[in-house]
Formats: sequence, C-alpha cells, structure tokens
Amino acid sequence: MNATTTQATGLQGAKRRVVFVALYELIAIAVSSLLFMAIGQGAGASGAMAVAASVIAIVWNVSFNTLFEKWEARQRVKGRSVLRRVVHAVGFEGGLALVLIPLMAWWFGVGLWEATLMEAGLLLFFLVYTYVFNWSFDRVFGLPASAQAVAVAS
Repeated sequence: MNATTTQATGLQGAKRRVVFVALYELIAIAVSSLLFMAIGQGAGASGAMAVAASVIAIVWNVSFNTLFEKWEARQRVKGRSVLRRVVHAVGFEGGLALVLIPLMAWWFGVGLWEATLMEAGLLLFFLVYTYVFNWSFDRVFGLPASAQAVAVAS
C-alpha cells in the first residue's frame, strides 16, 4: 500500500505570510515614496500615500495569496512555473490597481486619467518587483506547501 506524505519543507503557514508581507511592504513603501516624489509629489504626501497604499496592499496580499494558494493546491501540476508566477503577479497587481487609482486621484487631487498614468508607472515597476520578490522569497524560504510535490512512500 502506498502512503502519501504531506510534510512540507521550508517556512509555511501564517509565519510565512507575515514574513512575506512585512518584507514585501517595507521595500514597497520606500520605493513608492521615491517614485511619487520623482513625479513631482511632495515628500509628505508621497510618504503618506505610500503607507496608505501599503496598508491596502497588505489586506489584498493576504486575501489574494490565500485564495491563490487554495487554487494552487487543487492543481494537478505542482511547482511554480513562469506562467503561474506571471498569472500571480498580474492578478495581484491588477486587483490592487482597481482600488489604488481612485485613491491616488483623490489623495493627490488629480483626475482619474492622471492617477491611471501614475498607477501605470508604479504597475510596471511592481509587476517586475512582485515576480522577482516572489521568486527570491521562494528560493530563500522554500515553496509553500501548496506548490510542493507530494511524496509517495511505498
């Protein structure tokens, strides 16, 4: 009889999510503040918007990644291919943009079109950043259980 083992290796569960979100958002706040300032926004408004965006992103990050990992656990093919990582990054950033564009328009006192252009610039950076961060995080801390192959013992 074959027994299936499900012992996951690496950082897992809630601890994984907390470490992931904290590292991701600390870097995101610093870079977002600098990017807002680079396009002419004041330092105070830039920093406050970066923190507000980060809080929203944290809630979205935990929600999105929980749902993504539940979906991923049901997939027959395990691991994280380039396509799966691209889908993850696009899904995360697309959902976040739907909330941040109106918020940036209001916060900076600009129209939706200008806020969309601002978000587009951030989106280009964050699509690459999200992909690279996730890849790097998985290399350092291991894949989540949802992406690990299940070992079969005889």
